[in-house]
Amino acid sequence: MFKAPGKFDVENNKHGFCFISRLNRRVVSPPAGRGGSSGAKFRISLGLPVGAVINCADNTGAKNLYIISVKGIKGRLNRLPAAGVGDMVMATVKKGKPELRKKVHPAVVIRQRKSYRRKDGVFLYFEDNAGVIVNNKGEMKGSAITGPVAKECADLWPRIASNAGSIA
Repeated sequence: MFKAPGKFDVENNKHGFCFISRLNRRVVSPPAGRGGSSGAKFRISLGLPVGAVINCADNTGAKNLYIISVKGIKGRLNRLPAAGVGDMVMATVKKGKPELRKKVHPAVVIRQRKSYRRKDGVFLYFEDNAGVIVNNKGEMKGSAITGPVAKECADLWPRIASNAGSIA
């Protein structure tokens, strides 16, 4: 295995994967945007801006989620951050159990009504916008998901995929 001269062993990288820069042969860690996700996220159409209200598709007791920010968005002046399928967002519960309301929870978007293109060329959209409440590591707070979960989200979040009834 290749060892960066004078740096450290690539096999013992704490992130599990790494990118080795060709210019100065040092290991560059990826940005820590998605807590418990695995794999690379492809660019999809972002259909849920900040301020959107989405359905909560798990059994935590929350009925809907109000998106207040999107994790991993750097931004541009006057541009509203937006989320798509597989993105982690920070959300508050607008309808649901009183112990969940008036608190900020991390959530992952599992369905969106805005159509997006897959790598095989097919365009896909769902009949509603939905998300599930997770913790910072990407583990679900609930134990079941109602309705389908997008394949893009299931590939990124293995804990969500294991609780999904169907993956579309």
